[in-house]
Amino acid sequence: MSGGGVVDGTGIGVFGVGASTGVVGQSDLGDGVDGFSGQRNGVQGVSGSRVASGVYGENMSGGGFGVAGRSNVPPRGVGAAVFGDNIAGGLAGLFSGRVDVIGALGKLGGGFRIDHPLDAPNSYLQHSFVESPDMMNVYNGNVTTDDDGNAMVELPSYFEALNRDFRYQLTVIGQFAQAIVTEEVRDNRFGVRTDKPNVRVSWQVTGIRQDAWANAHRVEVEQAKPDDERGRYLAPEEHGQPATAGLYYAGVTPTERPLMSAGPRLRAE
Repeated sequence: MSGGGVVDGTGIGVFGVGASTGVVGQSDLGDGVDGFSGQRNGVQGVSGSRVASGVYGENMSGGGFGVAGRSNVPPRGVGAAVFGDNIAGGLAGLFSGRVDVIGALGKLGGGFRIDHPLDAPNSYLQHSFVESPDMMNVYNGNVTTDDDGNAMVELPSYFEALNRDFRYQLTVIGQFAQAIVTEEVRDNRFGVRTDKPNVRVSWQVTGIRQDAWANAHRVEVEQAKPDDERGRYLAPEEHGQPATAGLYYAGVTPTERPLMSAGPRLRAE
């Protein structure tokens, strides 16, 4: 058969109710299930289980994606290939495993959250990220000057290839002494001198990324909101505004609610 198996131009094309599975779709060459809508969701899934999913995807080939999303929204447009929203205040997204982001990452806050090292069974420990308007990399360590008060700090072999605009911080440890940078970074190393011999110095060097991706995508620190985003907020409630003023607020009107959300339906209406 080259066309559709069931066609209904007025109501529900296919309606299935089963004790195990309501509708099964399978194909050796095309999509197992293909959905399209000009007004609502192409595929709508709802689950009443506390451990299952409204929509579940799995790829068993050893490659590919369990769930894939693609969007045609232009830059700075409101929309996304994948959207998660939790109206009860819990997690909007959860990843168990490594996460790669190819592109820029925007966030309102963040950091790490771990089991507390002093009370792992009962407490969490949270830290915020270090923020900067620059694409900054931070390197640090300790070095001890020799009998003449000199030391060379060795940096990673990729340091100068990755970074530019170097900035230095030196702190003397254990005694009163003066420390200076005698030679700036060259050949991935820089020189330190103290006015006394055998002084332990804690050092920090920062650099600004200059790799190909960073050069092509510099951070625009201050941005004017485009016309269609003005008056809307990334964090509306923190600014004393209602949730509906949120840039990504997604309300659900009665006509948009899932057909099965009110409970099992024994017939198509």
